[in-house]
Amino acid sequence: MKKAAIIGVTGYSGIELVRLLLNHPNIRIHSIHSSSQSGVNLAGIYPHLKNIISDELEDINISKIANEVDLVFIATPSGISSKIIPELLQYEVKIIDLSGDYRLNNPNTYEKWYKHPAPAQEDINKAIYGLTEWNKEDIRNCRFISNPGCYPTATLLGLAPLVKSKLIDERSIVTDAKSGVSGAGKSLSRVTHFVETNDNLTIYKVNQHQHIPEIEQVLSIWNENIPFITFNTHLVPMTRGIMATTYANANKSVGSTEQLVDLYKTTYEDSHFVRVREPGNFPGTKEVYGTNYCDIGIAYDNRTGRITVVSVIDNLMKGAAGQAVQNANLMFDFDERAGLDHIPIYI
Repeated sequence: MKKAAIIGVTGYSGIELVRLLLNHPNIRIHSIHSSSQSGVNLAGIYPHLKNIISDELEDINISKIANEVDLVFIATPSGISSKIIPELLQYEVKIIDLSGDYRLNNPNTYEKWYKHPAPAQEDINKAIYGLTEWNKEDIRNCRFISNPGCYPTATLLGLAPLVKSKLIDERSIVTDAKSGVSGAGKSLSRVTHFVETNDNLTIYKVNQHQHIPEIEQVLSIWNENIPFITFNTHLVPMTRGIMATTYANANKSVGSTEQLVDLYKTTYEDSHFVRVREPGNFPGTKEVYGTNYCDIGIAYDNRTGRITVVSVIDNLMKGAAGQAVQNANLMFDFDERAGLDHIPIYI
């Protein structure tokens, strides 16, 4: 049984890690940590955990944590994990960072999009990007993972077969993405206020979302001819879920929707958590709610020559805590599905 610590446990991703690890067959929670609420019982913050977990929040003492556990999950906002991880890297403990601090390879790009000082380049170089379905071997053999963002996970899983097979015009990619309010985290703002969100649909961070360079970085690794994408995000009045709808112009080798569905099924045939829909069938966010699944639907429009890809995930699961646990399973050579084989909460 491996022992894990969670730093930043009181956020939405952190508390989702608690839910998953309490039922994990191979990993147990050894300690939970907060920079601001040390000594407080977690069930006092989240009453739904009464009689389930009675642990108190501890200070963030890096040397103590690293010497007591096998794995540290860091579920802090961006700008904080980069102050914690350099010290953790001095120990042999495995690390999974759910913030965005180590996802971008170029420190200047990070500072431009995240508005924080960048981590040291030597530490960035130690991180493996944890898009599980596409980096399995690297994940199995590493000790430090930068967990992908929620929007990039949905978008990249949806685009990968097209990009890797070079079936689209590299400059034509447009993604229209929508997320539930939990994607904004616990910090309050005007746009996440109930009065602003309820019965409303809003676009935000137009052409400025910090996940844009993350998506472009991966796409350019898969195909160096992709210089950029158009990517925009919307807030919808629901708690959880992301739908990323991507459009791209097909090249002449694409002839039908059936051809594309076959490509996606073949690509993801060994990926338990990616489910490809039959032609004419498209997923909704409720069909992955509370799970680590990514469901994908594809269509080719022979009238316009464009491909539409619809991918849905639960932003707190496949977009955060679920993918982190999936990566932890690979790091320790456990069954990839351990602690994650939940049926979607549909009603």
